[in-house]
Amino acid sequence: MWVTSLVHFNMWLTSLVYVTIFVTSLGGASLPLVVNTWAFKDTASAAWEALQSGGSVLDAVERGCGQCEVDQCDGSVGYGGSPDERGETSLDALIMDGDTMEIGAVADLRRVKNAIGVARAVMEHSLHSLLVGESASVFAEDMGFPAEDLSSNSSVEIFTRWLKGSCQPNYRKNVVPDPATSCGPYRPRTTRTTRTPSGTPRNTDRRSHDTVGVIAISEKGHVAAGTSTNGATHKIPGRVGDSPLVGAGSYADSSVGGAAATGDGDVMMRFLPSFLAVELMRGGSDPSVACQVSISRIKRYYPEFFGAVICANIRGHHGAACNKRPGFLQFHYMIVNSETKRPSVQTVDCF
Repeated sequence: MWVTSLVHFNMWLTSLVYVTIFVTSLGGASLPLVVNTWAFKDTASAAWEALQSGGSVLDAVERGCGQCEVDQCDGSVGYGGSPDERGETSLDALIMDGDTMEIGAVADLRRVKNAIGVARAVMEHSLHSLLVGESASVFAEDMGFPAEDLSSNSSVEIFTRWLKGSCQPNYRKNVVPDPATSCGPYRPRTTRTTRTPSGTPRNTDRRSHDTVGVIAISEKGHVAAGTSTNGATHKIPGRVGDSPLVGAGSYADSSVGGAAATGDGDVMMRFLPSFLAVELMRGGSDPSVACQVSISRIKRYYPEFFGAVICANIRGHHGAACNKRPGFLQFHYMIVNSETKRPSVQTVDCF
């Protein structure tokens, strides 16, 4: 039975390779290379300029993610967006060095705008990998990052509308009063129900989950990857998504390549999609195939989840994959390499 299952899996994987040949042709081999999630052109430009000016791949990832934080990309990265149930914006970020396998990450960061910079400070100025909450904010201030208000007129307006709309949508379940019609405070309900298979709250759009992910590969094959986000809009305070978790939000290994994910982090983190994609590339899979298999693993359990993965290997090939849902049929990502010399939008059709 085990042999039969393995044969079936190999047949499925082979068919998937044939299906993705047309995507593979997009990923020309050229180094150095920058790849980032979404059509965030300024993110790609900032990362590429860092490499061209002699910076390291870590510099490129930090500059790219940092630019998106300043630009408040889609309102889902950086300050002033995605208020939680209390109306507060908090930030998550991760950076990984594919040469040393060191990481630095912060989650539920408050009062400090440059989350990716703080993540790198965790990596370079501590023996830890991840700091969270108020203590992460204190660490950042000790490292010289200024304390600032992360709210904006936009985030205040979003929060106010949400309160007036009976706190819809939200991330509560098995509580009273009914979270589908009422705001809290909530308390546990004695009779429990099962969460919907999609794992996605009502009326949630993709901008509730956007993450900027950046992969940078130098001409010599050094790899770094990172992510930054302000998390899910209307999240329960203290929630940490996939973005600051190594192997979930992003992953880098200079013997293979890198990957980064964006989407419904509460679902995606359970499958470590970035780590899986890198391991598939280690086994010889093309980046496009690696991304698609990684997404397929999640889709098997959560067919309606929202998410995408970008991948790149040290030969300069790149690819991406996403899960199809109403209103989201394609995924756009950016690349810059020694051939394009400027940001170029790439598009893949979702499953």
